Amino acid sequence: MATETQVQYTREAPEIEAYKIGLLEQAKNLVSAPPEGGLPQYNIAGMTSQGQQALDAASAGLGNYMPYLNTGFNTMGNAANAFGAGLGFLGQGAGEVTPEMIQANMNPYQDAVQGEINRAYDMQLNQAAGQSVGSGAFGGSRAAVVGSEVDRNRASALAKSQADNFLQAQKAAQNQLARSLQAGQGMGALASGIGQLGSAQAGIGALGSELGMKQIGQLSGLAEQDRLRQQQQLEADRMNISQDIFEPYKRLAFLSDIYQGAPSTTQAMTRSYSPDPGFMNQLLGAGIGAASAYGMYNRAFS
Repeated sequence: MATETQVQYTREAPEIEAYKIGLLEQAKNLVSAPPEGGLPQYNIAGMTSQGQQALDAASAGLGNYMPYLNTGFNTMGNAANAFGAGLGFLGQGAGEVTPEMIQANMNPYQDAVQGEINRAYDMQLNQAAGQSVGSGAFGGSRAAVVGSEVDRNRASALAKSQADNFLQAQKAAQNQLARSLQAGQGMGALASGIGQLGSAQAGIGALGSELGMKQIGQLSGLAEQDRLRQQQQLEADRMNISQDIFEPYKRLAFLSDIYQGAPSTTQAMTRSYSPDPGFMNQLLGAGIGAASAYGMYNRAFS
């Protein structure tokens, strides 16, 4: 019994199928080898020259304010000493005149002054005694009167000398207190000025450090802007290289999308396979004839 086999093929139209086969070939060739030069690496922009300058300036500027600060502290120490001395003078000036102060300001030549007074009045007594001798009988009474007057004047002069010396010493002691008070006030003002100077000296160091840090900050900001610009340039270069590498893939994907959206133009092909009876009978007859001939040959030569 003869059998027949049918095989059906569904294919794209030949021209569409050729396009798609070409697309697959291009994709195969594209992915079969890595991109030339490899994929671009991520890079980080390094420190700029301005950034290094800012870092060097910051490192060099550390502690620059210390000499000014130390000078200011020393000056303030001097101000404290002056203030202490001023307090001492103020304490002296605020007190009262003491006997010790009066004694200290007494005229050191007071004894000599009193000696001169006594010598002068002694001379008067001697003159009075000489005159009484020349006067005769009445001279003794007159000499006694004159001597009494001289002694009274002597005592008055000595007392006045002592009083003047005391008053002069008292006034000198009062002046000393006034000078101490003025000196204390002056030392206080001086201490205040010195303290302000010390504060200004320390402030110069702080101001210099602050201004230096601001300048360093500005330089650092400019350096960071420059570094960011360089970083953007590196990133742009990397993206450009990546775009060049992936551009063929995008074109293939674009073309693939177009082929997928193309209208279907398939066609069906059917092939039938069935044996030929005449041909089979011929083969069978030829086989039988060959077998008979082979048998006759064996019998003839055996």
